[in-house]
Amino acid sequence: METEQLSMVSYKELQDQYEFDVFPKRDIVITKGKDALVWDVEGNEYVDCVAGIGVATIGHANDYVVKAVSEQAAKLITCPGIFYNDTKAELLEKLIEITPESLTRAFLTNSGTEAMEAAIKLTRLATGKTKFISTMKGFHGRTMGALSATHKADYREGFGPLVPGFSFVPYNNFEKMAAAVDEDTAGIILEPIQGEGGINIADEEYLRAVRKLCDEKNIILIIDEIQTGFCRTGKMFAIDHYGLQPDVMTLAKAIGGGFPVGAAVFSDKIEVAKGKHGTTYGGNPLACAAAKASIQFMLDNKLWVEAEEKGTYFRNKLDTIQSDKIRSIRNMGFMFGIELREKVQPYLLELMSKGVLALPAGKTVIRMLPPVPITYEQIDKTTDALKDILK
Repeated sequence: METEQLSMVSYKELQDQYEFDVFPKRDIVITKGKDALVWDVEGNEYVDCVAGIGVATIGHANDYVVKAVSEQAAKLITCPGIFYNDTKAELLEKLIEITPESLTRAFLTNSGTEAMEAAIKLTRLATGKTKFISTMKGFHGRTMGALSATHKADYREGFGPLVPGFSFVPYNNFEKMAAAVDEDTAGIILEPIQGEGGINIADEEYLRAVRKLCDEKNIILIIDEIQTGFCRTGKMFAIDHYGLQPDVMTLAKAIGGGFPVGAAVFSDKIEVAKGKHGTTYGGNPLACAAAKASIQFMLDNKLWVEAEEKGTYFRNKLDTIQSDKIRSIRNMGFMFGIELREKVQPYLLELMSKGVLALPAGKTVIRMLPPVPITYEQIDKTTDALKDILK
């Protein structure tokens, strides 16, 4: 293939021909990004409220991450877990410093679904119990264990039998949760905000009651912060809004500034012998350098404060949209769900034609996860586009 830049059609043809294609594609070839903007192969500019599905919270091509990855790549890219490594040690220290006090050790992975697999496996091993309860509309990943904890039938269909021992109860319904518990319940898996499920926000009373239930019944509380973590909600983690102390927390997406990194962070309740779990690439020096730089950028810039301020501005602008098509608007910080009275896919395509990229969360919710470095002018452009398509 020639090395010069191809046309949009040529790139699409190449990908369609050679990719094992599991994603429904939009008609756009993205080639570059900076902060909250991306550009396609033809030079068209878009405000990116997809952000890699919540990955680019610190913005595309963040200077901290670019520098750290470049320097680390020239120094050491890979180092297996059987050896100590300086960059990995520094990331682990930083991760434990910023996560809730109950969490004392971390297992580094390449993705969120791997973090959830580790949480499920090691919870079973540590407790000697086999059952898990998660919630309707919850999403925790697509590998077999994580998929077993994921509720959506479309994701599960055709892959059975999945891992046994998983059950689902309605979100924000403590009575149903308590009724589902039995003597073999090892863990309860919860998102403080259901992202894929529609930007549904947990009630404080509900989370506190679940925490108490876990304490009383010797159950491990696993909090999934894969989408909500790292400043997205106006705190470093969404559970910081509730003062909640989990037993396990799963992390990924924004941790690496765009580089694939994940982590399962454990309390001392989880004791596991050496050799019972592992990873080849998880915690590699390049990933650790990216995550360390990404977290440092958040701390240096108090990104959670910026997310809260811009989230308030964004919400106030959204509230000015007068449209019978809007059923409700839900947000915490810079995580938004605009629920419509009809399917959202046509509106997502209209938004793209106006230079704004957004996500669905289910069939009727427009999900917006903008990078926090977005400018107020770019927020205005986004809300103006929404106003145009929903009027």
